[in-house]
Amino acid sequence: MPIINRFADWHDDIAQWRQTIHAQPELQYDVHKTAAFVCERLNEFGVDEVISGIGQTGVVGLIHGKLDSAGDEATKVVGLRADMDALPIQEVRELPYKSTVEGKMHACGHDGHTAMLLGAARYLAETRQFKGTVAVIFQPAEEGGGGGKAMVDDGMMERFGIQQVFGMHNMPGLDVGKFAITPGPMMAAADTFHIEITGRGGHAARPHGCIDPAMVTVQLVQAIQTIVSRNAAPLDSLVISVTQIHLGDTDNVIPQTAMLGGTVRTFSPEMRVLAEKRIKELATHISAAFDASIEVTYELGYPVTVNHVAETETAGNVAAGIVSEEHCDRSATPMMGAEDFSYMLESRPGAFIFIGQGDSAGLHHPEYDFNDEIIPIGCSYWVNLAETTLNQ
Repeated sequence: MPIINRFADWHDDIAQWRQTIHAQPELQYDVHKTAAFVCERLNEFGVDEVISGIGQTGVVGLIHGKLDSAGDEATKVVGLRADMDALPIQEVRELPYKSTVEGKMHACGHDGHTAMLLGAARYLAETRQFKGTVAVIFQPAEEGGGGGKAMVDDGMMERFGIQQVFGMHNMPGLDVGKFAITPGPMMAAADTFHIEITGRGGHAARPHGCIDPAMVTVQLVQAIQTIVSRNAAPLDSLVISVTQIHLGDTDNVIPQTAMLGGTVRTFSPEMRVLAEKRIKELATHISAAFDASIEVTYELGYPVTVNHVAETETAGNVAAGIVSEEHCDRSATPMMGAEDFSYMLESRPGAFIFIGQGDSAGLHHPEYDFNDEIIPIGCSYWVNLAETTLNQ
């Protein structure tokens, strides 16, 4: 299963699709131009069915393979998923295809993911060397909008009979020509918390007549950090980061209110419960000690991305067949980042794999750009995975 030569011939086309999408970034569910571009390409390729509006603005293309030995159309369906949305970041690099939309850019490579799956769809629609059906899934709103859940909740798996589902993401720092995957937890659950503190404002020269929410905030930020060091077992994975603190507008006023917020990353349900419990307890007791009032909002976000064992082995075998066993890490270290492909893996067995992006700016960085050099590798992975899975 080497890299498919056809993708070298098509490389300029696929890179052009990617750069066209890159120049027109759209956020979350507002991916109407991107979805229309995807539909146009799929129809051009002769994909059997192109269905839009799944999970608001998602697209699914169905490519039917050859008939089985009995002459009846095979019923097995495998889903291959790419994400389409960009990020609210200002692009800083002067690229020929730089974002034309102020304050928005493809800083996570979803333009490349979409282009690679389009390339695979073109090949699969032309060759059809498989039984059953390939469902190419183009998802909106991965970046915080839960588009994966929206497509699942919209009945995508049942409507198209999808039995297995696979995802892929580029990885800066992982060499070009390498893959990384592991069975079990691959990416963390991501939850958020916001804490509103209400004290009693007043003149900064008379702190004794006030209830200073800044003092509560300082104590609470420090206390929250002890959850990892003093409540979680040393071998349990837990990250709690306070990422927002807002209070005060001038230097001679003790403010009435303060707000702090952040994110919690975990790999186990037990750690998820512990973090929420301790944040709420610490907020309640510390605010009471200062005679302030408090309101805690804790929101459960994307669940843990859990790779299924059999599908992970299949994905690893396909990846190794393309780049060699030496260049396929089958026991990759799980990441504390989160992915809403997790909802699809909760709905159907499957696996999520990383493809090397090479030495580039990191994901979500204003200088990031998808590496078009990896297009033939990613497209070949999708095609070989579909054919391997459906012809087993």
